[in-house]
Amino acid sequence: MGKRKAKTKPPPKKRMDRLDTVFSCPFCNHGTSVECCISFDSDMKNLIGEASCRICQESFSTTITALTEAIDIYSEWIDECERVNNREDDGVE
Repeated sequence: MGKRKAKTKPPPKKRMDRLDTVFSCPFCNHGTSVECCISFDSDMKNLIGEASCRICQESFSTTITALTEAIDIYSEWIDECERVNNREDDGVE
């Protein structure tokens, strides 16, 4: 008679690190003052992401998808700031 095969345990799932939800403000450079919020309607058609600074009251809103995280909203804000700064630099010359 043959031996029974030993059941091997499945490998443990790797733990995903949490992404940040609080960031530093690009205007006042105060650390951990920008908080990102994701709000949506009951029908999930109007998804809005908002990043706002608690110190200098600057804010940024953008439309988002269901897969968007807080870091994505903050990154779009930083990209938009750089785009505006580059436009101003090009217009001055």
